[in-house]
Amino acid sequence: MGFNCGIVGLPNVGKSTLFNALTATAAAEAANYPFCTIEPNLGRVAVPDPRLEILAKLGKSAKIVGTQLEFVDIAGLVRGASKGEGLGNQFLGHIREVDAIAHVLRCFESGDITHVEGSIDPIRDAETVETELLLADLESLEKRVLAAQKKARGNDKEAKDELAVMEPVLAALREGKPARAVPLDPDRRAILKRLQLLSAKPVLYVCNVEEAAAAAGNAQSAHVADYAKTQGAEIVVISAAIEAEVSLLSDEAEKREFLATLGLEEPGLARVIHAGYHLLDLVTFFTVGPKEAHAWTVRRGATAPEAAGVIHTDFQKGFIRAETISYADFVAHGGEQGAKDAGKMRLEGAEYVVQDGDILHFRFNV
Repeated sequence: MGFNCGIVGLPNVGKSTLFNALTATAAAEAANYPFCTIEPNLGRVAVPDPRLEILAKLGKSAKIVGTQLEFVDIAGLVRGASKGEGLGNQFLGHIREVDAIAHVLRCFESGDITHVEGSIDPIRDAETVETELLLADLESLEKRVLAAQKKARGNDKEAKDELAVMEPVLAALREGKPARAVPLDPDRRAILKRLQLLSAKPVLYVCNVEEAAAAAGNAQSAHVADYAKTQGAEIVVISAAIEAEVSLLSDEAEKREFLATLGLEEPGLARVIHAGYHLLDLVTFFTVGPKEAHAWTVRRGATAPEAAGVIHTDFQKGFIRAETISYADFVAHGGEQGAKDAGKMRLEGAEYVVQDGDILHFRFNV
């Protein structure tokens, strides 16, 4: 089960620099001209989680395996992308494949780096990209609604269910509102997801500021924070230039010292990764043993059998029970045996909803 965030934005806002720092590679060419990234670059990054080391120590695990997220560096969008401008159709197609959007906004001035719009205005840039996503969705949905209406007149139940979602979403798009802003019952959100609408994807605004503003942000990032509240989006402030420098340092102590001189407690990338994790509404569960302490990812609300299936499909098919210990109990009682002795291990069945931090051991029979 993979989860990915697409890194989007206008050209020359720092997307590829951010991606390179995230993945600590030079896979994406960062250059001062539009469309230097044409094919999307993929990179998997570990999700920082201090709990994993604590569990490994208590479990005397030989190896630690963290959970990961995939980031996709998507080429810069420009005004008119929904009509094919700037290879727009290709770029929009790449966005359609991701689970969430990390939208990089340029919040710094620089005479050395040109801006495709000729001036720095992150709100305008955010609205430019959002408009292109809305227009692409509008064109797509208008055609699909007509086809569904014909089927619904023939008493097609599936078409009727889809229309119950598509019609209010289409009305919102015509008013300039994204699909994600439309309130829907939980059972209908699955239909919305199947529609693969660009504006339905959750958004994280990544404000790329100058180095001096990396700790506290600046006036531009403050405007974005206010804008994000109106959009129901999240925001992270980073300096992609600093993150690129940090990614080149291999010594952890050296990284901490460098960040401290800038008034930062942790790399901005850690905040981006955690925000992406939260944006995708994910939770972490663990398996702990002498071989390894392993972090696994599931969507919030996943049941025990679904979590078992993340490890191996046979675990889900033959699921019997899940031996479950909360992270707090595991740590408080010094590990698995201590938690069992204290009566803190529970046997959970197929209806159990996995909680963040659960330590699970699956009983199964195939």
